[in-house]
Amino acid sequence: MSNPTVVGFSGNITRPSKTRAFAELVTRDIAARHGLSAVTYDIEDVGPSLGTARWARDLDSQAQPILAQILAADVLVVGSPTYKGSYTGLFKHFFDLIDPAALRGKPIVLTATGGGERHALIVEHQLRPLFGFFEAFALPTAVYATDKDFTDGVLRSEAILKRAAQAVDEVGFVLANRSAGRIAAE
Repeated sequence: MSNPTVVGFSGNITRPSKTRAFAELVTRDIAARHGLSAVTYDIEDVGPSLGTARWARDLDSQAQPILAQILAADVLVVGSPTYKGSYTGLFKHFFDLIDPAALRGKPIVLTATGGGERHALIVEHQLRPLFGFFEAFALPTAVYATDKDFTDGVLRSEAILKRAAQAVDEVGFVLANRSAGRIAAE
């Protein structure tokens, strides 16, 4: 992966998935706007070894390349459906396998989906602290979408699309102002 990359990762295990579609939309927009290559994965892509893995080295040959691409990405877009007020368990388990220093300074766009407005703060109260632990550079604009923001699995809400575009703009600012190496997380 010699050219800059953006990798999307969704905490869904089902397909089709609004969360994956949302993360993929943001990932593609970042790639198109900033000249990056893009790929999006979800828990289903990681495969069955995730559930029994206690260490990253326990992941099988299906999961290892996905983990490697996430770690090597120049920008990461993460998304999780809301499950009982938080991210999904397998999403968290996947990130539990990553060395705490591996995401330091990596620009990350936070996204989430849920059934209604009730869970809108998942991005601030669940995802932001998780990636704060990793000392990642979680971008200021996080985006949450509800079921009503989608039509036939496609994000249609102008307000949410505008907020996602704001996050894409922030990625451009980070990439343009990045000196050699990763941005130092404070």
